[in-house]
Amino acid sequence: MSQSQEKKRRSPWLWIPSLYFAEGVPYTVVMLIAVVFYKRMGISNMEIALYTSWLYLPWVLKPLWSPLVDIFRTKRFWIITMQLFIGAGLGGVVLTIPMPGFFQLTLGFFWLLAFSSATHDIAADGFYMIGLSQHDQAWWVGIRSTFYRLAIIAGQGGIIIFAGMVESNTGLSDLDLIVQTNPDYQIEHRIDPDYLNFQENGDDLQIRIYPEMIEVGLGSQSNTGFDSLLTIVNYWNSHRLELTDTSDINSLAFVDHETPAIGDPTGKTALAYIGLTSRPETDDEIVVSFGMDKGDKSIKLLTETRLVFHQDDWNIPYLALIQIHPSLKMASSATFIARSGNIPLAWSLSFLVLTGMFIIFFVYHYFVLPRPAADIGMETGTLTEFTKNYLHTFKTFFTKEKIGLAIGFILIYRFGEAQLVKIAPLFMIDSIEAGGLALTTQQYGFIYGTLGAVMLTLGGILGGLVAARQGLKFWILWMALAMKLPDVVYVYLSYVQPENFTMIAIMVGVEQFGYGFGFTAYMLYMITVAEGEFKTAHFAICTGFMALGMMIPGMFSGWLQETIGYQMFFIWVLIATIPGLVMLKFLPIDPEFGKKTAKLDKG
Repeated sequence: MSQSQEKKRRSPWLWIPSLYFAEGVPYTVVMLIAVVFYKRMGISNMEIALYTSWLYLPWVLKPLWSPLVDIFRTKRFWIITMQLFIGAGLGGVVLTIPMPGFFQLTLGFFWLLAFSSATHDIAADGFYMIGLSQHDQAWWVGIRSTFYRLAIIAGQGGIIIFAGMVESNTGLSDLDLIVQTNPDYQIEHRIDPDYLNFQENGDDLQIRIYPEMIEVGLGSQSNTGFDSLLTIVNYWNSHRLELTDTSDINSLAFVDHETPAIGDPTGKTALAYIGLTSRPETDDEIVVSFGMDKGDKSIKLLTETRLVFHQDDWNIPYLALIQIHPSLKMASSATFIARSGNIPLAWSLSFLVLTGMFIIFFVYHYFVLPRPAADIGMETGTLTEFTKNYLHTFKTFFTKEKIGLAIGFILIYRFGEAQLVKIAPLFMIDSIEAGGLALTTQQYGFIYGTLGAVMLTLGGILGGLVAARQGLKFWILWMALAMKLPDVVYVYLSYVQPENFTMIAIMVGVEQFGYGFGFTAYMLYMITVAEGEFKTAHFAICTGFMALGMMIPGMFSGWLQETIGYQMFFIWVLIATIPGLVMLKFLPIDPEFGKKTAKLDKG
């Protein structure tokens, strides 16, 4: 069969949408879904940001091995093989989620996904160029980008929403704790040893909170008494299984336990006991998320929000210590909620869906991808010549005029946003007490995976349109400001911690639109740097530096956030955007680049 007959038989509609959807899914899994997955599984912000940022490394190093895809076998072979590897990596995640060392094991499979995905990107982009004429490449570029974006929506939106639905429908029923303040209430809450060991209550396994409504007075108490109570509560929650004798709970005040500094005056406190109604049937851990749902933020939970129960400690409750701010002078209330979805099951099923998806992609593309005559590997006899050209490609890139400035800009332009993108999802689903917004998994999936992704895409489309009218040089400053100034919404959200879901969604949508609009300038600038001989390879090198610029700031962002808190972290993000803005002044950009009047490069 001739090449023209092959193209006629295999319409691009049969393979371009599915190929670029398959390209977008594993990147979304590794860079976006993994962050939410680990947060829901109880991993700290510092560890999440550090280890998931390392997963950028394959995209950083991608230019180094991209020529090998040209040498060995066909690009069609690489595409199909990498899709099989991606499916295997996703299957490995499914199998290791229930295991005790799931964090290290799943990270290993995410590394397999990352390297396979980066290699798949190389092969897919190369196959696109040899499988279509130059005219068709230009015509289909918008469609391929659309399906890549749809993959992000399906992953960060659909998969996360699915995980949230499974969480909410497989766990125990939610249970509320209502805290009401009363200026006339004078009774001081103390730990009652009688409630430190729950008795089985009913046949059905449910969350138990005692009491379900608490009344607490206003005013202040002594720092000494508060410090002692906080010490006891923290020690009890950390050593519940070891403290079998609860008859003299107050003696725990003398344990050697670090107590945080408490300012003066200190508000009144109340206690709640949280456990289960009966012994779980299996040894799987039951995770209860407990935190503020709505109400007056002067009423604050001081103890941990992730409570883990097993068969041997279901009846030993956690102590929830709630404090009223001393400045509160009137009756008020707040509702705290205890949720317990089957988180491991929810994410196992989610990754199982993704695994099945890639098995389908593998089979489908094995039969549907065309076999262009130009898709051949390099013969062994040309390996020496390839090595020479390979080195020459890098030499010509690093000897470009003002290349140091260009590389510096590529690394610095997203310095603030690289930190924000790792922490923003954690902020959205973290508890009110930890400074977050306490969104459910489903709510997060909707905001970022649907509305956020759509607004990001619309911003990118608008950026392309305006750059085509007046050129990159005219718009680059405005695009940069549009990308960076909306970051202030996170400062506002961290200080106000609003409960209005619609307002949160709108503000994130505005920030994502600005990011998409400003990212256009970034991509166009890298194209200008890659212009000339070896433009494909040089653009790949630019994207490697782009990934490095995301990886390094992301690695320390979790540690920084845990050190200074969400509010100061988002202020720091705004400050971190300034160097990229300053560097704009020094960039040499052709005023005609990007305009419609510029001739289309046929090379």
